[in-house]
Amino acid sequence: MNYNGQSETGKIEAILMKKPEVAWKSQDNINKQWQQLHYPSQPDYEKVLKEYAQFAAIIEANVPKVHYLPDDPGTGLDSVYTHDPVIITKGGAILCTMGKPERLGEAAAIGRYLESIGMPILGEIKAPGKIEGGDIVWFDDDTVAVGLGYRTNSEGAAQLLALTKGLVKEVIKVPLPHGNGPDECLHLMSMISPVDRDLAVVYSPLMVVPFRDLLIQKGLKFVEVPDEEYDSFGCNVLALEPRKCVMIAGNPKTKAGLEKAGATVYEYPGEDVSIKGGGGPTCLTRPLLRL
Repeated sequence: MNYNGQSETGKIEAILMKKPEVAWKSQDNINKQWQQLHYPSQPDYEKVLKEYAQFAAIIEANVPKVHYLPDDPGTGLDSVYTHDPVIITKGGAILCTMGKPERLGEAAAIGRYLESIGMPILGEIKAPGKIEGGDIVWFDDDTVAVGLGYRTNSEGAAQLLALTKGLVKEVIKVPLPHGNGPDECLHLMSMISPVDRDLAVVYSPLMVVPFRDLLIQKGLKFVEVPDEEYDSFGCNVLALEPRKCVMIAGNPKTKAGLEKAGATVYEYPGEDVSIKGGGGPTCLTRPLLRL
């Protein structure tokens, strides 16, 4: 199969997802796990299914090939968020050692599936290194930013750099803030979502100044997420192709900013499948091929 994930904004031709009826299975299963997984509040399973169906319909209408992961006994609720356990490069997949201990079985499960559909495994991040896909932001084929925080450490970044030798020319290391502590799912992509090579949705209050200034120097324009839309995941936006994107409904100011910048915006209701579970449209997907 063809594969390339070294972009956040190229047109998605193939994508990896996992249905909540496979990952979450039942309300009883949610009741047993959600607190241990540090979800902000308890999701309602029936609402999750309805919300995800609307999200998946948008993806299936815009992406030619959608791969759905099968059930795997080594994974739990968080496995619906397929973005974090694997990084896709021109050389194949890199399996992550997750910073969240409850998710450690997910990378191997994804690796088995990717091999079954013909994608090679380029390598894996090994302990004590740790890295999560939400801390990786590609700005072009040659440039990648790595957020360093509670989910991704310097050793993980060093291993990523070694594995991508010859594939990447510039690695930007970005220190992340403490936020609400180690239990919070705070990734680099919690504060920036590129929607074109020269446009990104950002939440500036969490961005370190040198990184923000560097993006401006690189020519990026910003759609600023207001404070009142940060907790409703206004900053988590998935680009289907340049200036064509998906976001959670209920963030009107961010949506208006995107449309003013010439973007087409699709929305889905995500209160339970995304906000309560801690994973927006980017988190629910892992693009396998962007052109």
